[in-house]
Amino acid sequence: MDVAATVVQQHLIDPEICIRCNTCEATCPIGAITHDSRNYVVDADKCNACMACVPPCPTGAIDNWRLVPRARPYSVTEQLGWDELPPPLPEAELASLGAEAVAQTEALLARAAQPSVASAALQPEPAALSGATLGATVPPWSAAHPYVNLYGPRAARKSVRATCVGNLRVTEVGSDYDTHHIVLDFGAMPFPVLEGQSIGIIPPGTDAQGRPHHPRQYSVASPRNGERAGHNNLSLTVKRVLADHQGNPVRGVASNYLCDLKVGDEVEVIGPFGSSFLMPNHPRSHIVMICTGTGSAPMRAMTEWRRRLRASGKFEGGRLVLFFGARTPQELPYFGPLQKLPRDFIEVHFAFSRVPGQPRLYVQDAMRAQAATLAELLRDPDAYFYVCGLRAMEEGVLLALRDIAVGAGLDWDVLTRQLRDEGRLHLETY
Repeated sequence: MDVAATVVQQHLIDPEICIRCNTCEATCPIGAITHDSRNYVVDADKCNACMACVPPCPTGAIDNWRLVPRARPYSVTEQLGWDELPPPLPEAELASLGAEAVAQTEALLARAAQPSVASAALQPEPAALSGATLGATVPPWSAAHPYVNLYGPRAARKSVRATCVGNLRVTEVGSDYDTHHIVLDFGAMPFPVLEGQSIGIIPPGTDAQGRPHHPRQYSVASPRNGERAGHNNLSLTVKRVLADHQGNPVRGVASNYLCDLKVGDEVEVIGPFGSSFLMPNHPRSHIVMICTGTGSAPMRAMTEWRRRLRASGKFEGGRLVLFFGARTPQELPYFGPLQKLPRDFIEVHFAFSRVPGQPRLYVQDAMRAQAATLAELLRDPDAYFYVCGLRAMEEGVLLALRDIAVGAGLDWDVLTRQLRDEGRLHLETY
């Protein structure tokens, strides 16, 4: 019997622990992953088991496999309707496929359990400007050790309750963007986070099908010792969603829930998540932050931690450079506080694309205007680059970095491998 012709090891995403962060779809180099309003799924007709999506997944939801008949894998439509993974085929049914099929199953599962090895063997060479393959999946060598998945469906505790202790609007009233800075306190329950990590918020109630809402992911906007130093709390930067990416009216379930929180309200939280988008800890390391909108959350966390270290007098930090884009100053979160930070502490470059009477500027334009600074930092092995914001910004940012590098005489192909393999270029777009 030709086993390879009869069975296939199908790659699946566990809907119970997926936090819908879009990392898998963003990192898949062949477009095999898609999603609807509820589930992320893998198209068996496209998936080539390159494993590119496995290392970046913050929860491990992506690392699931089922042996199925090659002629009848689970379809995309079937997967979109799941609330949990189907059970593996019964042993009796597996046995009917023959001993060779069982051996193949074990070999494939062993490979899936070692994604780094499989990735090296199967992952295609990085495309020239693909964020899926240029972004690092390893943290900076000096990053602190992160705790992940302390609370969630597969953890000892499925979630933890946090109390809202602050909800402040951080964009001007009257602007199209209603963005809030929300502070959650965990009381006596431990919830350690590092700058760059995220949490999952489970909105109350049910969806249109009467099923509980899935968690939504939000980057933490406060440093490791809390929004209020020494307290077991953290902050989020949340924009109220009133339209989808196509401009169609829609009311974001989690974003509106969070923006409407009152002090004293309790929130159900899972996480934390993220083990690579972390800041370096070694002295004199440089950090370049490139963001739009609420992509500023992890950048605020990193900046605030560096500010507190500087105030303590016990840490000599390197350069901080921020490129921050929005349509107008009124729609840019934390615009006022950012302007008050000392210029010898952080270099801030704004880019506004919808200011009447002024040319449209995007973050990549601001980057090109600082080409000499960025070229120097691209050469420096102690400089780290973080990109966070809407997916539309990613290509422009990578093009700007490439042009700056080439203009400075750097080998772009060699440089991108170094940035990726040394954990120096991190992309988190959605």
